[in-house]
Amino acid sequence: MFAFSPRPEYPIDRDLERLARKIDASMTRNWTIMEASGEQTRMLFEHGVDSLLPEKLNIVHGPGCPIAAVPVDLLDHAISLARRPAQDVILCTPNDFLRLPGRNGDLLQAKMDGHDLRVVHSSMDALKIAREQTDGKKVVYFNAGFAPSLQMDALAVWQARKQGIDNFFLLSSHASVPAVLNHILAEKDSIVDAILAPGQICTITGFAEYEALSRTYGIPIAVTGFDAKDILEGILKCVSMLEGGRFGVDNQYKRAVNRQGNVEARALIDTVFEPATRLWRGLGGVANGGFTLRAAFADYDALRVFPLDTTSSDGHCQTHADECISHEIIRGLKKPSDCPYFGKACKPDMPLGATMISAQGSCSAYYQRLRAI
Repeated sequence: MFAFSPRPEYPIDRDLERLARKIDASMTRNWTIMEASGEQTRMLFEHGVDSLLPEKLNIVHGPGCPIAAVPVDLLDHAISLARRPAQDVILCTPNDFLRLPGRNGDLLQAKMDGHDLRVVHSSMDALKIAREQTDGKKVVYFNAGFAPSLQMDALAVWQARKQGIDNFFLLSSHASVPAVLNHILAEKDSIVDAILAPGQICTITGFAEYEALSRTYGIPIAVTGFDAKDILEGILKCVSMLEGGRFGVDNQYKRAVNRQGNVEARALIDTVFEPATRLWRGLGGVANGGFTLRAAFADYDALRVFPLDTTSSDGHCQTHADECISHEIIRGLKKPSDCPYFGKACKPDMPLGATMISAQGSCSAYYQRLRAI
């Protein structure tokens, strides 16, 4: 029996209800679908959309937030740069990174202690700060993200070289969604039957890489937008393919995404960056899971000017509790509520694992959802 248990403060949207009933009517067995973006996770909980879905549909939450997955060593390095006693560095970063917990504090504390840490919206703002320096200070921009932020950082580095700005450096940990998903699907104990690919990222990258994933693992993939109707339509597309024994990529987000993506943006990214292994909290090293500056732009690599002096982390879950299960949550094997620390010793203001660190992490999203009930 299909039952609704919506959040009482929000009325049910009838269009969403009809889509949910179509999903339920299309299913003859249990299926597990992974959504790959923290924004998708958040939207599933917005206005209680998750409560519309049938119980036999298992929605799990994959890579989620690249910010929360920043390796601890790199975060600690950014904090140490912000605290340099020589006062020769200005560390710039978006607001999202201020409260990420390192081993010994965070960037917000460094700023409160009076160090020259500046909150900026993008790498172009940091480049402007570097251009305005007359005292020889080096400007380091610390950032992580998916294709949209990667594109902006590529533009900043390209502009720095074109304008002859030699005191701007990038300390980044960008990520590739298809590579991280490949890492998850390749595990022998993977339970993922289908994937919702993030449309916002695909506006730049296109979805050709997802076609390769679909062929390799024989699973359906739907590219979706980020509102509730988009996501439910994407789920319906996945269920229809699963029930029909088909796989491939179905583009639900045709109003914004095509197979090739943004050709000019992809060319810029490819000019400045190349794929590289990326450490991902909860997963470890992911082959081609990130990006590094190409040799022609290596002079703008902060790690060349300020080498990382510690390599103790293997990229797995950095927590205060060995029993933290964020590595299983990212792979879809467990839900946040399965963790003995969830909502107790582990909360957004005192996170133990990668999936609670960021507001777009699945544990944080679950916590906010439970508080709203």
